[in-house]
Amino acid sequence: MGLYYGRVVVVIGGGVVGLACGLSAARRRHPVCVIERHPRAGQESSTHNSGVIHAGLYHPASSLKTRLCHAGRERIYAFCAEFGVPHLRCGKLIVAGPGDDASLEELMRHAAANGANLQEASPAFVRDREPHIAATRAAWSPDTGWIDADAYVQRLAAELERHGGVLLRGTPVLGIARRSTGLAVTTPRETIDADVVINAAGLLAHRVSEMAGGDPFTIYPCRGEYAELAPQARALVRGLVYPVPHPSGHGLGVHLTRTMTGAVWIGPTIRYQDDPSDYERDRLPLEAFLEPTRRLLPMVTLDDLRLGSSGIRAKLHPATERFADFLIRADTRVPGLIHAAGTDSPGLTASLAIGEHLVEKYLT
Repeated sequence: MGLYYGRVVVVIGGGVVGLACGLSAARRRHPVCVIERHPRAGQESSTHNSGVIHAGLYHPASSLKTRLCHAGRERIYAFCAEFGVPHLRCGKLIVAGPGDDASLEELMRHAAANGANLQEASPAFVRDREPHIAATRAAWSPDTGWIDADAYVQRLAAELERHGGVLLRGTPVLGIARRSTGLAVTTPRETIDADVVINAAGLLAHRVSEMAGGDPFTIYPCRGEYAELAPQARALVRGLVYPVPHPSGHGLGVHLTRTMTGAVWIGPTIRYQDDPSDYERDRLPLEAFLEPTRRLLPMVTLDDLRLGSSGIRAKLHPATERFADFLIRADTRVPGLIHAAGTDSPGLTASLAIGEHLVEKYLT
């Protein structure tokens, strides 16, 4: 790969955002080391989600979430095409039930203000796309898609290493100390001297900042649980089907996601919790998924459902608030510490754009 130049970069966190930041820096010939505490990269939020490539419909137009979602969407489609990552540019149907007209119209106005392509869908269009879905009105987002998130993580890791970056798997960070020339990151095996440390530690990003003596902030773990359609009911759904957004602002509502393997996921739900590692305690019963599923698929019965997986989102706002933007900035207390935190949805879609934005702003 030739000679390295620039600053030594250590990225803490081997999820999609950390890997994308590392890859962006490595492509610019910075020496890069990504440190991941789990034996496998992307083991937490990056692969415990719906795998949806978002179109940038929902968040404030001026926010990083919207701007980097729009930039990242086309980058992730191009990345998938170039490197053979399984994906679908399948579009999604957003359906309104009784009483949802005003919410759907507001969503369409908001999407237009964001520069997103969201079109009203005729009843004939809905019947043709999703003949079993119940909708009084609907909108169509042609730029939405789906990605095999695990395959994406593994391709990011391979590209990082191909460009000379190092990925240390199964390596927790024990300490971060300030040195006269930068920061020293200590692991159980060694201490790595870095000019720049990128904090992309997901659910533990606030603790990494605290460890370094950096700015205080709070990550709020929010669990989302899934059910699945049983094999005999999978043909009822052909693509991505969403309700109008959840009124709390904490999620997009329990939706239906058909994967490339033919499975149909139902979820995620929303539950704030204290433990960032608790995926299973007090899981919702299968019955809890029946009503939200029947709002979209009225013919579904309990026998058509199976319990699925769960994931935990790293949110920067508590349950009492509606929105917090990505935290992508230099720390004000610790020179050389840069945060890429709170990258919940649309963090997967925006990941490549986040990496490029951060590296261009802070490493060039």
